[in-house]
Amino acid sequence: MSSRAFITGVSGLELSAAEREFIRGERPWGFILFKRNVETPDQVSALVEELRTCLGEADAPVLIDQEGGRVARLGPPHWPVYPPGAAFGALYDLDPALGLQAARLSSRLIAADLIDLGITVDCLPLADVPVAGANAVIGNRAYGTEPAKVAAIARAVTGGLEQGGVLPVLKHIPGHGRATADSHFRLPTIDTPREELERTDFAAFRPLADLPMAMTAHVVFSALDPAQPATTSATIIRQVIRGQIGFQGLLMSDDVSMNALAGSIAERTRAIVNAGCDMVLHCNGKLDEMRDVARETPELTGEALQRASRALASRKPPEPLDRPAARAELDALLDRIGTA
Repeated sequence: MSSRAFITGVSGLELSAAEREFIRGERPWGFILFKRNVETPDQVSALVEELRTCLGEADAPVLIDQEGGRVARLGPPHWPVYPPGAAFGALYDLDPALGLQAARLSSRLIAADLIDLGITVDCLPLADVPVAGANAVIGNRAYGTEPAKVAAIARAVTGGLEQGGVLPVLKHIPGHGRATADSHFRLPTIDTPREELERTDFAAFRPLADLPMAMTAHVVFSALDPAQPATTSATIIRQVIRGQIGFQGLLMSDDVSMNALAGSIAERTRAIVNAGCDMVLHCNGKLDEMRDVARETPELTGEALQRASRALASRKPPEPLDRPAARAELDALLDRIGTA
């Protein structure tokens, strides 16, 4: 059955009758969960199953933002706490091999948590490279401030997810680290010259260009396109994301309902599609907005369909994992920097 080119959130712990009708009628490609959708493991598993049953697609992708640190939709008492990305960077500075091992172990354990629930996609890793004076929206979510280090840790995180049967989503391409505003609330503008962006921000994403999926940044790069953020900039998507960085996987927008984007939800959706994103992401679970997104997104066809199909086909079955041993090893590594 064909899908439309959008991923949708839902409002609560179970589907309403109106949401069921919407999913059946509009056929989103996938779903994304947030804390409002999470109560217990049994409840989350039931919601995931209901989403797929309602869509009629047993393998429909279900996404979540489970990074560790302050961005974690799953948490105590039912799920463990995981460290923020900066912890891996700190350990990497002591011993690169140990930093990479901790990053891989953490994401491998996260993947095990997700697969238990039927969640198959994690919006991770980050390759954002923060600078002094940037907004704290990235902050300690980042792995470091040097592109090569960030890319190496992001690759280790990716490896752990993939070993656990979970697909990664690289974010926020082509870079959110310099933003001096939180794009959830207003549009950041970065005035850094292109040469510096290429040397730092874009350089962290280039070694990760083979990842199956990526999420755009709602950020204006004035040296490249002074009028549009990356998400709605055909110039940045074509020249930088697809061109210089070389990313050829499925490109989804960051949340279309974030205040960084101008215009109505319908206008934003059209701008995202016209700029060259393959998929529109809508997160807040507001049904009227979901309907606007669905009306403005095309059927998933052509190159976008091929990228989506390749992404899903790249997911492998989980490899065996001794969870207690892996957690003990991770905690021992983190003890070296006092971040257990």
